[in-house]
Amino acid sequence: MESLPDVILQYILSHINNARDVAACNCVSKRWKDSMAYIKALYFPRNSFDNTSGGESPEDIVKRMVSTVVRLEELVVYSPFSPAGLASWLSVVGLSLSQLELRMDNLADNRASQENPSKLDCIGVARNLESLKLWGVLMKHSPKWDVFENLRTLEIVGAKLEDPVLTVVLQSCPYLTRLLLLGCEGLRSISIDLPYLEQCKLDFYGLGNCSLSLTSPKIESLEVQGCSWIRVPETKHLRNLSISNSAGRVYMIDFGSLSALEFLSMRGVQWCWDAICKMLKLASEVKHLYMKVEFTGDYEALQPFPEIDFVDFFNSHPKLRKFDIHGAMFAALCQRNSLKHVDPGFVIPCLEEVVITVRSPLNAEQKMSTLESLLKYGKNLRTMVIKILQMKSSHSSADDFFDEICRLRYMNHGIVRIE
Repeated sequence: MESLPDVILQYILSHINNARDVAACNCVSKRWKDSMAYIKALYFPRNSFDNTSGGESPEDIVKRMVSTVVRLEELVVYSPFSPAGLASWLSVVGLSLSQLELRMDNLADNRASQENPSKLDCIGVARNLESLKLWGVLMKHSPKWDVFENLRTLEIVGAKLEDPVLTVVLQSCPYLTRLLLLGCEGLRSISIDLPYLEQCKLDFYGLGNCSLSLTSPKIESLEVQGCSWIRVPETKHLRNLSISNSAGRVYMIDFGSLSALEFLSMRGVQWCWDAICKMLKLASEVKHLYMKVEFTGDYEALQPFPEIDFVDFFNSHPKLRKFDIHGAMFAALCQRNSLKHVDPGFVIPCLEEVVITVRSPLNAEQKMSTLESLLKYGKNLRTMVIKILQMKSSHSSADDFFDEICRLRYMNHGIVRIE
């Protein structure tokens, strides 16, 4: 290493970002120490200051290290810090930073709401940020931020905040292309209006009764968890869509055209039947459908799916290549009348893979008929995976049903497998 030119040494050492490794390299030689000034990123893990000796505080150590860097572009801090410490670091490197990631750790700290300036306020100094990621943050008051002109990615994981605070945060980030709000608590009615947003992942913690209105004409990927009412009027570029509600029920969905949609995931304990029908109708061009909704029903009572005509369903989704069917959806396709009148020319033209989760031996004859029909009419079917999940029955019908599935696998061993 000592024989290398300075520029090569600087390039090699610039790829080191862990604070402990940087500190160790500084002790090797004066030449190495001088070269470490050209690193681009610094990462302080949770245990960065365990077993440290000397009278210097952790926050002073961070400030000293960031001060020695010529142009720091990325700063990641998982170790504890105060608002004053963060403010001192960002006063040195705030303008050069393009990526900032902080573990705030103030969700359960009531004093955090009384800090002035708060940790959130201090972030506003780094006005050239392109990516901001925050973990475990209490957002009781709106942060005092100007507009982040360059910010394209905002990720907030584990947060307590209310609707007006989120509105102010998003108004400060009008040019976002990627937004992640995960494990957020306290929100009820979310309105997002971001004209450049392309990827959005939202996970709201609570009773599952949030409402969402999203206006982003460039949106390509959307994942929503925990909302009962969802409105997304501009969807002509939307290719990937996932809607789930593990705590409540999905009452209403309102989407624009889904002509570009390739992947759709519908999950949850209960969806209103109107919402299911509307979603399936809009997603007529979908290529991969993942369906794991256990019950329907407009009110508290959980109801099974009504019958879904096998032929009509696949005629309405001619481009479907992969189909993951769980529980109620498979049962709805297996009704007695679903396969009574099949046109001789009927085929499922594009289906290549189907994954079916079976939980009960009830209506075994109809279920076997549906499995056989998928093999018969799916001219391009390459893989059928049958998952036997928690099937409990003391009756011999369970054994008979499983024997029939094994027979189906034996007769179609190149396509069917059992998990």
